[in-house]
Amino acid sequence: MDDLQLKQAVIDELESDLAIDATHVGVLVHHGVVTLGGYVASHAQKHHAEDVVRRVKGVKAVAQELDVKRQQTAALDDEQIAARAVRVIEWDSQLPRGAISVTVEQGRLSLSGVVDRDSQRRAAEADVAGIRGVTSVNNLITLLAADGVSQVQDEIRAAFERAADIEAERITVHVHSDHTVVLGGQVHSMIERAAAENAAWSAAGTMKVVNRIEIGH
Repeated sequence: MDDLQLKQAVIDELESDLAIDATHVGVLVHHGVVTLGGYVASHAQKHHAEDVVRRVKGVKAVAQELDVKRQQTAALDDEQIAARAVRVIEWDSQLPRGAISVTVEQGRLSLSGVVDRDSQRRAAEADVAGIRGVTSVNNLITLLAADGVSQVQDEIRAAFERAADIEAERITVHVHSDHTVVLGGQVHSMIERAAAENAAWSAAGTMKVVNRIEIGH
């Protein structure tokens, strides 16, 4: 598939996804690298657009340059946004109660606190990203380090084994003393590569993931 065909495939995928208003989204493709420009209506749509593009066959990487255009007439004020953010975080059962704080300034929302897993960091961000009036989310939540390197490595390996879209035997995992996880090996697709990285982040205590997995056959 050449760049022109890939561009059309990406546009078709964006337009077919009902969770995104792609009217003002521009797509550029160069050697399989897709750049998204223009704007969408919410922070949640911005991140979802990137996920949609990554699932298109032939996409090697995504450069995210989308802006969020705040709808002034329908937006909540900062106090209302903060109150709603606190509520949705409290409703999320996977997040530790009282561990996350919220601040809002002119629609820009910041999260802070300490949690055990990166999946919790991401969940908190996803919870607040779709709130009406939020133009950006600054995720400052930090992770609590696990007890040992072997614990992190064992959790990652277990996550690989559970995942239907990951061939665990094709991926190497090395965990350094500072809990930086280095992934290597070769997989069949960008989706599998991203799934392996997400699995690594899901382990309690993972502080950083260096993804050196190659895509091949």
